[in-house]
Amino acid sequence: QVQLVESGGGLVQPGGSLRLSCAASGGIFSLADMGWYRQAAGKERELVASISRHGTTDYADSVKGRFTISRDNAKDTVYLQMNSLKPEDTAIYYCNFHWGAMDYWGKGTLVTISS
Repeated sequence: QVQLVESGGGLVQPGGSLRLSCAASGGIFSLADMGWYRQAAGKERELVASISRHGTTDYADSVKGRFTISRDNAKDTVYLQMNSLKPEDTAIYYCNFHWGAMDYWGKGTLVTISS
């Protein structure tokens, strides 16, 4: 069973930065496509960024140029560097592990952007 543990969320002022981490266990991390999703209050969960097992990245238009996803296969960890944060980035951020037909989710980490 794959387990994902997110960390790094918190309260940051607009314009600030945060780095989220997601540590995976129980699966073959290097074979998985990984993603970060977020869900704001009253909204549906949306894809923020993804990184394939080959290292190909993709981003939502709303975060392009501000967020960077990366992975460290030696540590079974995926990261999301978030810069120039805006109030609309406030949400619970979830890590996703996708392999074949299987999807696993972390419990999420709360990111709040407020002055």
